[in-house]
Formats: sequence, C-alpha cells, structure tokens
Amino acid sequence: MSSTDSPQRLNAYGQPIGHDVPDWSPRPRPPRTPMLGRFCRVVPLDPAAHASALYALFAGAPDRRSWTYLVDDLPDTEAAYRERLERQAVGDDPLFHTILDAETGAPLGIASYLRIEPVHGVIEVGHLHFGPSLQRKPAATEAMALMMARAFDELGYRRYEWKCDSLNAPSRAAALRYGFTFEGIFRNAVIVKGRSRDTAWFSITDAEWPRLREAFQAWLAPENFDAGGHQRRSLAEIRR
Repeated sequence: MSSTDSPQRLNAYGQPIGHDVPDWSPRPRPPRTPMLGRFCRVVPLDPAAHASALYALFAGAPDRRSWTYLVDDLPDTEAAYRERLERQAVGDDPLFHTILDAETGAPLGIASYLRIEPVHGVIEVGHLHFGPSLQRKPAATEAMALMMARAFDELGYRRYEWKCDSLNAPSRAAALRYGFTFEGIFRNAVIVKGRSRDTAWFSITDAEWPRLREAFQAWLAPENFDAGGHQRRSLAEIRR
C-alpha cells in the first residue's frame, strides 16, 4: 500500500507521516541469470554471442527512427557496436539484457535494469531498444512482464519505474499499456544529443503488481490468441 492510498497517520506533533514498512531490509541486486518465457528469453547481454545479430537487426531496419530518443546512435560499423556492448555488458547499473526468441534463440532487442536502489527497493527498466521483429509482438510484452516479475516477486522491490522523453509518444503509450501510472514531467531534466529533454515519469508499486501480474498471465495465455496469433482481448480489457 502506498502512502497515497492508506489512512492518514499523524505523529506526536500532528504532522502527517507515511505508513510503516515493518521488517524492511535492502533488497538483493538483480542476478545475472536468464528469465524464461513462452515467447522469449531475457538473458544477460553477451557481446560475443549477441553483437553481430543485434547490429544486423538494427542496421537492417528501414530507417533510424528507433534511435531518435535513445542516448546514442547506431555506430557505422559492427566492430564499433560490439565495443559499445562490451562496455555495457560489464556494468552492474545499468544491467543490460538481450531479449531472445524462445524458439530460435535469435536476438530481438535490448533492455536493462538501471538506477537500482536496493536500500529503498526501487528499480527502473530502461535502455529499451526493440528490433522490428519484436515491436508490437507478444514477446515484447512477455519480456517486460518477466522483468517486472523478477523485480517484484523474486527480489521484493517496492517500486518499478519507467522514464522516457516526454515527446516519445510510443514509449509513453507502452508504459500505460503495461500498467504503469503516469506521475508527471520533469522539465529540462537532461540534455541528450545536444537537445533539451523533459522526462516523463511512470511507476508501478508492489501493491499494484499482483493485479497486473494476473493480467499479464491472462493476456499471454495460449487461449488469448487465435490461430493467426492475434490477441482476443487486450491488456487494458483484461485489467478492466
């Protein structure tokens, strides 16, 4: 339960205070182990195994629009891209992962945990870059559900964040579709690629997660897809 939906508590001075968090202890950091689903696997980034396919995936896209709101651009060569991934793969925060097709093992995109705060139980998902074959596919939703489940169910975090450029309409729509709550805009938050960026903040709390988990499970169930692989009910319909 968050402080906004619990009865108001007052201290000895009549000041409102937040609810107690009994027996709280810092949460574990995310492990470097796979997360397995029906449509995809989310595994620690391995440049030796993933760089070539990821570079081909992004270089083969019709255009570079998927890079507009990212902090970097696609390098001119696969070697330069591999060097970038090698630097990213050794870090703990962000902790980068590759999203793989469950059947073929082909890399489909990248995601990471970042701004990891074990003391407060707060973790963010970001650095999302889905290749064309992952966008608007069940595997994309499953990958996000797997990462949420690790944060909440496996590690016991209290808050799961999503942030993006306030002008990135597809990212904002995705956050709402996945069940995040919009919290507001941080104006002039950062400078990215020489441009000013206002940042949109979204979150899910541990109190909200059980309902969202059930919705993800129902949406991803085989019976929710017809013979052509099209959804029968949307996530929003299921949550309602």
